[in-house]
Amino acid sequence: MTRKALLVVVVFAVFASTGCVSSTIQQVRQGETGILGHEAIAILGRRHKNRDETRQSFVECVSNRAATGSDSISVIGDKAFLDSLFPWFEPRTAPLELSELGRLVARPEIAQRIKEIGVRYIVWIEGTTERRDQAGTLQCAVASGGLPACFGFLSWEGASDYEATIWDISNQISVGKLSSEARGVSFVPAVIVPLPFIARVQASACNTLADQIKSFIAG
Repeated sequence: MTRKALLVVVVFAVFASTGCVSSTIQQVRQGETGILGHEAIAILGRRHKNRDETRQSFVECVSNRAATGSDSISVIGDKAFLDSLFPWFEPRTAPLELSELGRLVARPEIAQRIKEIGVRYIVWIEGTTERRDQAGTLQCAVASGGLPACFGFLSWEGASDYEATIWDISNQISVGKLSSEARGVSFVPAVIVPLPFIARVQASACNTLADQIKSFIAG
């Protein structure tokens, strides 16, 4: 790799990790919560293969964050939970609405199986991350020496909106709802070298929602 090409890679790596994101969180408590050392939570998203499906990467991000740190909670992995409850949470049979989830986990055989694997709460996540209001253009071509040269300015807004409903298996009730919204504008100016400023809205929404879940369930 030439010195000039290496400079391009370094500049990209530095600026790709930056961006300004604003976050908003809300919480509604509907019941008392608490969790014992041997109990766990399962974090699930909509699993139907359509535009309303919650991104699996977001569910995994929230699960990993909730299971780490000094205030961590034991989390049953998404795959382990689905395998234990097969086939009730497969895409073709998984509940689409919270009311359907409540009816499903209230069935004696399902409630018993959930208790057997140690799950006290199910966290049901709905939401999306979208790219909106893109403006500008960016054009690139191969310049002399074989290196790419780009010119222009490109911008867009990233928006992540997620809501988590917490279902208490022991009492068969919804104990609360949490929401996390993140907004940020990303832009890429380019005069020969593109310099992307990326607003990582999904990561921000994941972190704030996971931290809310831990705090909420701890009571």
